[in-house]
Amino acid sequence: MGFYEFFYRYFVEPIKYNQGYNIVNTLVYALILGVAVLLLYKMLKRMGIKIDERFFVALMPYILLGPLMRSITDIGLLPRTYLTVSPGGYFVIAGFAIASLFVVWRHCNDERLYSIYRDFGWILVAGLLFIMVINWDKLSVRWDYFKYFIPSLIIAESFIWVLSKKFELVRNNRILFYTHFYDATTTFVGIQFFGFWEQHVLARTLMNIFGTPAVMYLEKLVIITLVVYILDRLMTEEDPELINFVKLTIFILGFGPGTRNLLIALLR
Repeated sequence: MGFYEFFYRYFVEPIKYNQGYNIVNTLVYALILGVAVLLLYKMLKRMGIKIDERFFVALMPYILLGPLMRSITDIGLLPRTYLTVSPGGYFVIAGFAIASLFVVWRHCNDERLYSIYRDFGWILVAGLLFIMVINWDKLSVRWDYFKYFIPSLIIAESFIWVLSKKFELVRNNRILFYTHFYDATTTFVGIQFFGFWEQHVLARTLMNIFGTPAVMYLEKLVIITLVVYILDRLMTEEDPELINFVKLTIFILGFGPGTRNLLIALLR
């Protein structure tokens, strides 16, 4: 098999035919993500931008852009191409976020940077929302989704709340656990009650083994616990801002897909 055939089979066909992820592209995308996190962190350090609450608030609209673009693509308001579905769509949004930050930083390297960067992001979000508004007559809302989603989310997040009272590791990283259990809930409800399917290869395999999408909660609990244990207990000598940036990335990996799942299930 030549390089073109290999690339087409494992990277193009899954998007073209909506096949989901496979073990090959999953590992490659994970490697790209890891390298990108390190490079972005070094870039932010050079720019003098701290990974703190101000940066998180300024970044929030860009975090919303990914799930918004993916959801309006899946409901047919944007053409389905490599640049509008994952992971290509997230590369596009990341490119917008990085380019916008660099431009703002070049012209406004002071306290105003965060507010200007944030506001530009909200303008981009407004653009996608405008596409939805002008096409609202083509859409319908699946309101009965909340009948299953809200009770499931309350139970899931209550479980994390109980764990946070008993375990310091969970308590110190409860936002990450809450966020990924929100993601797990959107997956569970979508598959269990509305006939959706899982795109990620590990979760799909676990669901086939255990016979239920509820296994997503176990997967999330194990993976997030392992990751934060490594970050908080085994990497104590690393730069705290690097740890914060990795945790920010983990938050995005939960909040983005969860919000995408929520929107896709709601709108049709």
